[in-house]
Amino acid sequence: MKICVIGTGYVGLVTGVCMADLGNDVICIDVDEKKINNLNKNILPIYEPGLEELVKRNKTRITFTTGLKDGVKKSDIIFIAVGTPPKDSGEADLSYVKEAAKQIGKAINGYKVIVDKSTVPVGMGDLVESIIEDNSSNRFKFDVVSSPEFLKEGSAIYDFMNPDRVVIGAKNKQAAEKVAQIFKPLNTKVIITDLRSAEMIKYASNSFLATKISFINEIANICEKVGADVETVANGMGLDKRIGRLFLNAGAGFGGSCFPKDVSALVNIARKEDYEPLILNSVMEVNRLQRKHVMNKIKTALGTIEGRQIGILGIAFKANTDDIREAVAVDVIRALLEKGCRIKAYDPVAVPNAKKVLKGVNYVRNSYAAAENAECLVVLTEWNEFKELDMKKIKSVMKKPAIVDGRNLYDPGKMKKLGFDYSGIGRK
Repeated sequence: MKICVIGTGYVGLVTGVCMADLGNDVICIDVDEKKINNLNKNILPIYEPGLEELVKRNKTRITFTTGLKDGVKKSDIIFIAVGTPPKDSGEADLSYVKEAAKQIGKAINGYKVIVDKSTVPVGMGDLVESIIEDNSSNRFKFDVVSSPEFLKEGSAIYDFMNPDRVVIGAKNKQAAEKVAQIFKPLNTKVIITDLRSAEMIKYASNSFLATKISFINEIANICEKVGADVETVANGMGLDKRIGRLFLNAGAGFGGSCFPKDVSALVNIARKEDYEPLILNSVMEVNRLQRKHVMNKIKTALGTIEGRQIGILGIAFKANTDDIREAVAVDVIRALLEKGCRIKAYDPVAVPNAKKVLKGVNYVRNSYAAAENAECLVVLTEWNEFKELDMKKIKSVMKKPAIVDGRNLYDPGKMKKLGFDYSGIGRK
C-alpha cells in the first residue's frame, strides 16, 4: 500500500518504519526541517532499540519529507500521528491534530482513508472529519478511522510486530477493513468497532495499567507499615488469573508520555460530561505522593537533606528509552537541588535530554562515578546495567553507604550483608 504518516515523533516514526518493513511504501512527514534532514542522514530523534537498523534496512521504501501536500496526494491511507501534549488543565492539546486535518483537507485529491493514530479524546474522529470537509474544495470522498497505538517505549518495534490486538474504529466498515489489511501479516486479532469506542479503548487501557501501578505502590506503602514484603505480595496476587503479575512492580511511580497524560485527559473528558472519576483522581494523587515518598526515604537515610552529596542512577522514565517526560527522576532531582544538594547523575542514554531541563547537575560517565563520595545513592530507572553493578566497589567509593532503591532492583538481605543502609519500596 501507499501510506503517509504525518508526524515523526515516537509513535509516527516507529509506525512508519514498521509499516515499511511489512512491505508498504511509506512517506513520513514532519514540519521540523532539521528533524527530516537528520532522518535522511540516519540520525534519529529518539532512542529506541532496533529502530536505527530498521530505518536503514527499509531506506528504499521510506521517504522522509516536509511536503505534506505531496505526501497526501501520493497516498491511499494517511495516518495522523502528531503529538497531543497535555495542557496546564490536563486536557489534551489537539492543535496539531486539527492542523494536520486542515492540511489534509486542502491537499486531498481522491478517495482517502485518514487514520487517527494520535491519542485523542472521544469524539475527535468526528471533528477531524468535519475539519477535512470544511477545508476540501473538491469534495472528494474520504473516511476517518481510529486505530490507537499500544506501543511501549523500549520495546516498540516488538510491540508493533507482535501486538496483543489491533483496534480499528470506523463508521464505514469497508474503510476499517482496508486499514486492517496493513496488519494482516502480523497474524493478530483485529477488533473492528465504532469510532468512539476505539478512541475510548486507548484511554481505558492506559488508565487501567496506571491504576495497577498506583494500586501496588499503595500496597507497598502499607507493607512498609505492617512489616510485609510487596514483592512476595505481588507474586502471590499475580498468580490469580483474574489479576496477573504484569504492572504490579512497586516503585517510585509512573511517568512518560502516555500514562500521566492519558489519565489526566480521561479525567477531563469525564468532567466535561459532568462525571467525577474518583478512581482516576486517586491514581494520579497516589502517583504524585509516591515521589514525595522517595524524598522522605532520602531524608530518613541522611537525617537532613540540605547540602548533601547525592548520586542518581537513572533519569529516563523507564529503561531502554531516552524519554524523560514526566520522569520521576526529574522531579526528585529538582527537589534535591532546591535543598542545596550536590547531584551527580548517570543514565546510559537520557543525559542529552536531561541537560536541556536540569541545570546544576554533574552528569558523569558511569554508575561508579555517580556513587563516588555520595552520602546516598538513589536508583530511579530500572536499567539492566544497574542490576549487575559491583556493589562492593559501589560501597567502597561512597562517603556513606546509603541506598534508596526506587525500582526495587536489589535484594534487601544481600544489601544488608554488604553493609548498606538500604531502603526499597515496600520491601521487608
